[in-house]
Amino acid sequence: MPPENLSDKFCRLDINMTVNGRQVDLEVQVSNEGDYPERVMYYWAREFSSALLTGQGYSELPRTIIISIIDYVQFDCVEYHSFFQPLEATRHTLLSDKMGFHFFELPKLPDDITQENMLLLWLSLFKADTEEELEKIKEMEVPVMSQAINAYYTITASSEFREKERLREKARHDEAQALFHAEQKGKQKEKIEIAQNMIADNEPMEKIIRYTGLAKEDIEILKV
Repeated sequence: MPPENLSDKFCRLDINMTVNGRQVDLEVQVSNEGDYPERVMYYWAREFSSALLTGQGYSELPRTIIISIIDYVQFDCVEYHSFFQPLEATRHTLLSDKMGFHFFELPKLPDDITQENMLLLWLSLFKADTEEELEKIKEMEVPVMSQAINAYYTITASSEFREKERLREKARHDEAQALFHAEQKGKQKEKIEIAQNMIADNEPMEKIIRYTGLAKEDIEILKV
């Protein structure tokens, strides 16, 4: 989802779909990188606001739901499923049903999952880390789960998938490198500013080197 302004952030939605007239965004988060609730609220705001076409009234905005499947503990509770809506703080009156956030925390799933509970079966599929765990689900002989696992095997065995994984890994590496260089550049800029201030205060060269870690030659250039 491109930003409205060049300075805004892009939104990278995992699966974006329309279900019975509702806008649904399904997000899968493997690790806790911090600020995840704020991120999904940002996704919701972008998705909700972009759904209003020119000439439409606000009442025509669709119900917009964010579903997050996360492989870490986000909330201090025993329940694996949490659902949030805007409610009045004391009366718990619903403000609007057009905002909703589902969180499914995979580490909290129960160990015993029956064939009848399709929600837990799907979540256990997301949680599976090994082929043995996938085969255990497949042995329950639930047709749709077997189809999903077979589709997974077919896709991951293809050369196209392996190439996409290679490119995705390269993109992650390039992004990490870019962030590292940006941080280093920021630190260098901060050192230069400190050195310039110390030069203005006529601090001795040895002290400037000690405080900034800059080379003597670089500090001499700043004096010019």
